[in-house]
Amino acid sequence: MMTAPTNVQTILGGDGKPAYVVVPYDDFIKLRGAVRPGTIPNTVVGRHVMEGVSLLQAWREYLMLTQAEMAERMGITQAGYAQIESAKRPRKATLEKASAALGITIEQLVY
Repeated sequence: MMTAPTNVQTILGGDGKPAYVVVPYDDFIKLRGAVRPGTIPNTVVGRHVMEGVSLLQAWREYLMLTQAEMAERMGITQAGYAQIESAKRPRKATLEKASAALGITIEQLVY
Protein backbone atom coordinates (compact mmCIF):
# COMPACT_ATOMS: atom_id res chain seq x y z
CA MET A 1 0.00 0.00 0.00
CA MET A 2 1.35 3.40 -0.95
CA THR A 3 0.81 6.44 1.17
CA ALA A 4 0.45 9.96 -0.12
CA PRO A 5 3.64 12.03 0.05
CA THR A 6 3.73 14.51 2.88
CA ASN A 7 5.97 17.39 3.83
CA VAL A 8 5.47 16.78 7.55
CA GLN A 9 8.21 15.10 9.55
CA THR A 10 7.55 13.31 12.84
CA ILE A 11 10.39 13.07 15.34
CA LEU A 12 10.21 10.26 17.85
CA GLY A 13 11.16 10.64 21.48
CA GLY A 14 13.34 8.28 23.50
CA ASP A 15 10.30 6.12 24.19
CA GLY A 16 9.66 5.61 20.47
CA LYS A 17 6.46 7.68 20.51
CA PRO A 18 5.96 10.85 18.46
CA ALA A 19 7.44 13.81 20.35
CA TYR A 20 7.62 16.58 17.72
CA VAL A 21 6.23 17.38 14.31
CA VAL A 22 8.11 19.56 11.82
CA VAL A 23 5.99 21.32 9.21
CA PRO A 24 6.91 23.84 6.50
CA TYR A 25 6.59 27.43 7.73
CA ASP A 26 3.92 28.29 5.13
CA ASP A 27 1.77 25.44 6.48
CA PHE A 28 2.52 26.38 10.08
CA ILE A 29 1.31 29.98 9.75
CA LYS A 30 -2.03 28.71 8.44
CA LEU A 31 -2.64 26.83 11.69
CA ARG A 32 -4.93 28.39 14.27
CA GLY A 33 -2.77 29.76 17.04
CA ALA A 34 0.24 30.37 14.81
CA VAL A 35 1.50 33.94 14.67
CA ARG A 36 3.64 35.43 11.96
CA PRO A 37 6.19 37.73 13.66
CA GLY A 38 5.11 41.38 13.75
CA THR A 39 1.55 40.74 12.60
CA ILE A 40 -1.85 40.71 14.25
CA PRO A 41 -4.21 38.03 12.91
CA ASN A 42 -7.57 39.17 11.52
CA THR A 43 -9.30 36.98 14.09
CA VAL A 44 -7.68 38.94 16.93
CA VAL A 45 -8.51 42.32 15.41
CA GLY A 46 -12.06 41.21 14.67
CA ARG A 47 -12.72 40.00 18.22
CA HIS A 48 -11.34 43.27 19.59
CA VAL A 49 -12.98 45.72 17.18
CA MET A 50 -16.22 43.99 16.27
CA GLU A 51 -16.97 42.15 19.50
CA GLY A 52 -15.42 44.57 21.97
CA VAL A 53 -13.20 42.11 23.84
CA SER A 54 -9.84 43.31 25.09
CA LEU A 55 -6.82 42.69 22.89
CA LEU A 56 -5.39 40.59 25.68
CA GLN A 57 -8.45 38.33 25.70
CA ALA A 58 -8.55 38.16 21.89
CA TRP A 59 -4.88 37.12 21.75
CA ARG A 60 -5.28 34.60 24.59
CA GLU A 61 -8.24 32.96 22.89
CA TYR A 62 -6.52 32.98 19.48
CA LEU A 63 -3.55 31.19 21.01
CA MET A 64 -5.97 28.72 22.65
CA LEU A 65 -4.95 29.48 26.22
CA THR A 66 -7.18 29.54 29.27
CA GLN A 67 -7.04 32.30 31.86
CA ALA A 68 -5.51 29.78 34.27
CA GLU A 69 -2.74 28.97 31.76
CA MET A 70 -2.00 32.66 31.24
CA ALA A 71 -1.95 33.26 34.98
CA GLU A 72 0.50 30.39 35.43
CA ARG A 73 2.76 31.76 32.68
CA MET A 74 2.69 35.18 34.35
CA GLY A 75 3.18 33.82 37.87
CA ILE A 76 -0.12 35.17 39.21
CA THR A 77 -3.51 33.78 40.19
CA GLN A 78 -6.29 33.17 37.69
CA ALA A 79 -8.43 35.78 39.47
CA GLY A 80 -5.59 38.29 39.19
CA TYR A 81 -5.24 37.56 35.51
CA ALA A 82 -9.00 37.94 34.97
CA GLN A 83 -8.79 41.45 36.48
CA ILE A 84 -5.93 42.36 34.14
CA GLU A 85 -7.79 41.06 31.11
CA SER A 86 -10.91 43.07 31.94
CA ALA A 87 -9.08 46.27 32.89
CA LYS A 88 -9.68 49.29 30.63
CA ARG A 89 -5.99 50.25 30.63
CA PRO A 90 -3.58 47.70 32.07
CA ARG A 91 -0.20 49.09 33.07
CA LYS A 92 2.59 48.91 30.51
CA ALA A 93 4.68 46.63 32.75
CA THR A 94 1.73 44.26 33.03
CA LEU A 95 1.23 44.26 29.26
CA GLU A 96 4.93 43.56 28.74
CA LYS A 97 4.68 40.57 31.06
CA ALA A 98 1.52 39.39 29.28
CA SER A 99 3.05 39.75 25.82
CA ALA A 100 6.05 37.69 26.94
CA ALA A 101 3.66 35.03 28.30
CA LEU A 102 1.84 34.99 24.96
CA GLY A 103 5.05 34.84 22.95
CA ILE A 104 4.29 38.05 21.05
CA THR A 105 5.76 41.54 21.09
CA ILE A 106 4.31 44.39 23.12
CA GLU A 107 3.59 46.17 19.83
CA GLN A 108 1.34 43.29 18.77
CA LEU A 109 -0.58 43.59 22.02
CA VAL A 110 -1.12 47.34 22.11
CA TYR A 111 -1.38 48.27 18.41
